[in-house]
Amino acid sequence: MGALDSIVREALIVTALVTFPILGIATAVGVAVAVLQAATQVQEQTLTLLPKLLAVGAALAVFGSLALGLCGGLFEHAIAALPQIVRGAP
Repeated sequence: MGALDSIVREALIVTALVTFPILGIATAVGVAVAVLQAATQVQEQTLTLLPKLLAVGAALAVFGSLALGLCGGLFEHAIAALPQIVRGAP
């Protein structure tokens, strides 16, 4: 596997690790709000957006340092592999 293939593969893994927890939390909160709205028949639009916004903000505060560390590691790996990518060495 070439250096560029390795970087692309690692970038996809980092993207998944960074986004899936946030998307999972947003989905869970969205489902909970939808069930609450269906049970109470309150169809207020701000009720759907605000809890998701707060949950995603809290998740970013909790997982943000981990995500930034993963992205920083990917950047360092990409910079270290740059000579191999430019040379085209496998």
